[in-house]
Amino acid sequence: MDHLPSARAASLDRHRAAVRARLLDSEHVRAGAGSITWQINREAIAIAGWGRAILLQLAHPAVAAGIHDHSSVRGSLRASVRRLQSTVRAMLAITFGDPEQMITAAAGINMIHDRVRGPVPHSGGETYSAHDPDLQRWVHATLLESIPLTYERLVGPLTAAERDRYCAEALIMEPLLGTPPGWLPRDSAQLDAYMREMLASGRIAVTDTSRALARAVLYPHRWYLAWPVFRAVQVLTIGSLPPSLRLAYGFEWGPRDERSLARWTTGLRTALRWLPPVIRHWPMARRPRTGERSARLRAADAAARSAAAVPDAEAASSVRGAKPLGAK
Repeated sequence: MDHLPSARAASLDRHRAAVRARLLDSEHVRAGAGSITWQINREAIAIAGWGRAILLQLAHPAVAAGIHDHSSVRGSLRASVRRLQSTVRAMLAITFGDPEQMITAAAGINMIHDRVRGPVPHSGGETYSAHDPDLQRWVHATLLESIPLTYERLVGPLTAAERDRYCAEALIMEPLLGTPPGWLPRDSAQLDAYMREMLASGRIAVTDTSRALARAVLYPHRWYLAWPVFRAVQVLTIGSLPPSLRLAYGFEWGPRDERSLARWTTGLRTALRWLPPVIRHWPMARRPRTGERSARLRAADAAARSAAAVPDAEAASSVRGAKPLGAK
């Protein structure tokens, strides 16, 4: 069994190398301290928007099939917490970690994606893959829309320029995940147009699998043991879904639910105003990055030093009267 860890390590190393190469070739540089990405993602409450994003993702039959076949969504409350912790660690490493932490987190995601593929039920032979650029764009867009929406509801308003910058700064995910250049929304106008197009296209269709998984996400076994957390996420998620999807999922929503959403929103906003940053913000967001330069610049420096070493070696070789390597 010793070959299994070594095989995983080798796969992770291959993915790290691939991520580094794509960063070197990409024009995108990760956002740093003071960016709108840091402003939004440092707020721990922003992950309350993940519930909405996940239900939007599950409304795509291919994404629902992939999660059904390869995820532990339908596990226990403890499994739900472990899954959330793993996802949070990856998000924090990509946003706030040093370049190596970012690269390793992206490589880990890509390694998991390698095995996420299979048939889409009742689709006439359609298959899914987590490396499919269309599915990557849908998953990315649901997060790109849901997280700022939750931030504005619970923390504070964003300007149109800030929403545009949030989209632009998220383009670092193209080289990190291997998404084709130019594939992800560049600004909020592109994002809004894409979301409208997808919701009207017929490709977004809530299936029985989608409904079962959505229930497992929002109401895991024994969820009431963490009632305040799960109840807030349930109300915020269901209340912020597009009405057509909320209906398709079978969630009832009326005036009483709207009042409940307003109460939770007001209560959370008020509580956040009183909390100091040391509690509101992720600890990783309060630490300065070690090696603040982007991985792309670090890789470019290494490449430049390697290229400069070649003529130096050849010059030294010619002085000694020896032929350069490869000479005949």
